[in-house]
Amino acid sequence: MFFASDNSGPALPQVMAALADANTGYAMSYGTDPIMTEVRARIRDIFEAPEAAVYLVATGTAANSLALATLCQPWQTVFCAPVAHIHEDECNAPEFFSGGAKLTLVGDSDKMTPTALRAAIETEETRGVHGPQRGPVSITQVTERGTLYSLDELNALCAVAETHDLPVHLDGARFANALVALDCSPADMTWKAGIHAVSFGGTKNGCLGVEAVIFFDPKHAWEFELRRKRGAHLFSKHRYLSAQMQAYLHEDLWRESARKANTNAARLVAGLRQIAGVSFAHEPQANMVFATMPRAMHKGLIAAGAVYHIWSGSLEGRDPSAPVTARFVCDWSLPAEEIDRFLEIARNAA
Repeated sequence: MFFASDNSGPALPQVMAALADANTGYAMSYGTDPIMTEVRARIRDIFEAPEAAVYLVATGTAANSLALATLCQPWQTVFCAPVAHIHEDECNAPEFFSGGAKLTLVGDSDKMTPTALRAAIETEETRGVHGPQRGPVSITQVTERGTLYSLDELNALCAVAETHDLPVHLDGARFANALVALDCSPADMTWKAGIHAVSFGGTKNGCLGVEAVIFFDPKHAWEFELRRKRGAHLFSKHRYLSAQMQAYLHEDLWRESARKANTNAARLVAGLRQIAGVSFAHEPQANMVFATMPRAMHKGLIAAGAVYHIWSGSLEGRDPSAPVTARFVCDWSLPAEEIDRFLEIARNAA
């Protein structure tokens, strides 16, 4: 009953097999391997973007930070939600790799609104040389609270950015989960909406450790290559990144594994809705669930071996009915039987 993170699950068997297949003979290094040529063509085809510049790195932090650094000058600021991964979970890496650009937090939730974004943008560049200049907008899809931007919402945010001639970055660590949930095309969720660069996640969705960075305007290609090398994220034995992504994309495995993760979360949510005393801090829309339960229910689940993160509240205290919120994340590999066992324990605790 492991719901701590989709980072914690196993890699897809197809990905591991691809790594073994790639581990024969010799191949050119630093991204010039023939597998990468295939990967680049496949991603361009998937995104309907034949001119896109496509690169691989090993971590989401590298993908986000290097992409934003490419879009941002050191004296600018990046506009993002206050719970964005680039703000809360990347140890100031975007600021570091950009050479000192700051982050401006927009709104007070996981999703920015056009009104709040416009206000934040217009607040900047009002102090001349003394203040930060306007820089990229960074949108997280799926958000850090498990919710989604609709296509209309993405279009509206990008329209605000375009009005101010600002590029837009999409943190897609759970890109596939969002895509499956919205039932749209990658192009619709990115460049057709006005997105300029994407961190296309693989690690959370069944890869061993690979993320793609996609720029829809190839003018950014050379600068990104320089930043990736200078930032120590250019792999010499790059074929092992390429092989993972090749397997991930083959026959839409990336969509299928995301669909399984979302289905697992939907099964969990459907069961929790039937249990007295359970509510949701955010309406679940993909594979991440924030549920509030009585303290006694959490204690029963944890005692039975369930693994997840407490988000707010405390397990300490005398009141068994005190509400405690936890985060539950489902990956592609979670057995349905484990979800059902979790729900049975929760029902008994209720």
